[in-house]
Amino acid sequence: MTGPAPRRPRRPNLSAGLLLFRRPGGELALFLAHPGGPFWRDRDAGAWTIPKGIVNPGEALLDAACREFEEETGIQAAGPFLPLGSVRQKAGKVVHAWAWEGDADPDRVTSNSARTEWPPGSGRWITYPEVDRCAWFAARTARARINPAQAELIDRLEAVLGGN
Repeated sequence: MTGPAPRRPRRPNLSAGLLLFRRPGGELALFLAHPGGPFWRDRDAGAWTIPKGIVNPGEALLDAACREFEEETGIQAAGPFLPLGSVRQKAGKVVHAWAWEGDADPDRVTSNSARTEWPPGSGRWITYPEVDRCAWFAARTARARINPAQAELIDRLEAVLGGN
């Protein structure tokens, strides 16, 4: 007799990420990432995100945010970092975020790879870039493209920058 099937690990509920911004001509522009893979292929509005990912056990949140940003974009983040707090996404994941001012060429982004069974249950595994592209967006456009819960991070960044 065999025991119960091994339990699949729960999906991590904690992420950390960075929101890169610039101010060409005094207008706020935000650098967002589009998730790779077949699930996200044809999605746009609400699919974009700040580059972010799982926090390793014992890892400081800001260290995780910087590591994930580099893994997903190939860009090494340079502070100072502005804390934006955290948001809870619809599925319950809590995302801790910081902003930093800089520049990046979206055409030069390189991302780590992810692997998934696709279609689910098919036994066929595929590998794809975790982020398939990045782009700069004006704040208004970014709000329409970003995961709805993360739109609050744009509001917080605008509040911080408006106070400077």
